[in-house]
Amino acid sequence: MTTARWPSQLWIMRHGESAGNVARDAANAGGAERIVLEARDVDIVLSPRGEDQARALGAWFAAKPEDERPDVMLASPYLRAKATAQLFRDAGGGVDSDEPICMDERLREKEFGILDGLTTAGVAALEPQQAEFRKLLGKFYHRPPGGESWCDVIFRLRSLMDTVALHYAGRRVMIVAHQVVVLCLRYIIENMSEEQILEIDREGDVANCSVTEYRFDASIGRYGGLALVGYNVTTPVAQSTVVVTAEPEGPKAVRG
Repeated sequence: MTTARWPSQLWIMRHGESAGNVARDAANAGGAERIVLEARDVDIVLSPRGEDQARALGAWFAAKPEDERPDVMLASPYLRAKATAQLFRDAGGGVDSDEPICMDERLREKEFGILDGLTTAGVAALEPQQAEFRKLLGKFYHRPPGGESWCDVIFRLRSLMDTVALHYAGRRVMIVAHQVVVLCLRYIIENMSEEQILEIDREGDVANCSVTEYRFDASIGRYGGLALVGYNVTTPVAQSTVVVTAEPEGPKAVRG
């Protein structure tokens, strides 16, 4: 008999719509080069609609049987992810109130370095050399000065998945993070190629408060593995009165 090395269920949720998403839309609509933000990226809060999205998703999970709800929650330390996780739990989505939401810095947003806060127009106007480097290298390998490539994000997430396998085998785990993190975790879990994950990315943005779900399948490989059940599922939010949003985390020119 093989002992499970992975969670019995794993959900990966993107945070709700943030004030940064709203500010970016306004900047792009106005043709601005920079997004007007009054805080560090780590301190960007949820928009009111983002808060409603998190509550709607939590209420949807609350209606499910207890063994279909998470009993472990991990979250990025960025405020928008922390708030999404807390609102989800407060709405009954899972994890007892005496069980902490585990913050893990390895789940943080991709760092954009000198491109942080720039719109598509801003990158072209202010950092044309980086725009050319990205075109040459591709988004998977391009690392802006002071920032990260997708590969850099994947390096830290491989370590995170080792921790999940070690401490939460057989548990029901919810991860709350960011768009690039969702995609890079798919890359790791499903053993994808660069071309495969970028094709998924080209198909559309990961929606705010969407859920990507895996279940342990003992028939995968010698020791079992995680099988994809659903990707970028927005049904829980769509069935409520809350609007579904699908916003890139950073400028479209550099978004991961």
